Amino acid sequence: MDDQAHAARALWNCLHDWWTMLPRDKRSLVAADAAIRQARKEIDWLGVLPAQAAQAVLKTYFQAWKNCWDGRADAPNFKARLRTVMSVDIPQGRDLNITRVHRRWGMVNIPRIGRVHFRWTKDLPVGKRTDTENRITGARLVRDALGWHIAFRVQTLEAKPEPHQGPEVGIDAGVNLPLALSDGNHHNHGRPPRLPDGTADRDKWLNPQEKAKLLGLEQRAAQRKQHRKRGEKTSRRL
Repeated sequence: MDDQAHAARALWNCLHDWWTMLPRDKRSLVAADAAIRQARKEIDWLGVLPAQAAQAVLKTYFQAWKNCWDGRADAPNFKARLRTVMSVDIPQGRDLNITRVHRRWGMVNIPRIGRVHFRWTKDLPVGKRTDTENRITGARLVRDALGWHIAFRVQTLEAKPEPHQGPEVGIDAGVNLPLALSDGNHHNHGRPPRLPDGTADRDKWLNPQEKAKLLGLEQRAAQRKQHRKRGEKTSRRL
């Protein structure tokens, strides 16, 4: 995988050098594709990169120029060895052949590598060959300090929400008063909305991380107040 990532980065640099040295009237995707095919045949370490991954480098490079021409990004440049994230693209989803081993692990087919185990962290549309609306269109391998990771590109059909049939109400979000509704029903942090059984629906307001952060802030504020003597003027920081 390291060899493929280095070959993809070097291919980007060679393509950028080839593209900028050619006259503008000779720059085209067809000429660039022919140059990449010839380079993969003549240079051994470029041949390590699969053909589909090399085509993905060309598409990404051309898209970078389109973004530059449209004013959405700067012009593409060379990729340095030490400052560039090592990555390899797998544009064809049908080549992955994903299978789920058990609840936590799955297996995927990596071109020129073979079958590889990966940690199953999210649901994937696997096993539904006739489902054209929810399918895996490709993947990208990225390396960081912890090792290699795989990110799947999934095409899903988002359900259109049904129109709301109930009454309309205006909401004003604030700090001291979280929600001020136009019907006069205001909600505070300390008084979350009540459930039908009379209990407070605190999960509707804060998630576990926000609850822990709020608890820490309240404890720190309480500790600072304890160090203030009775009748002593409070500082602006407190």
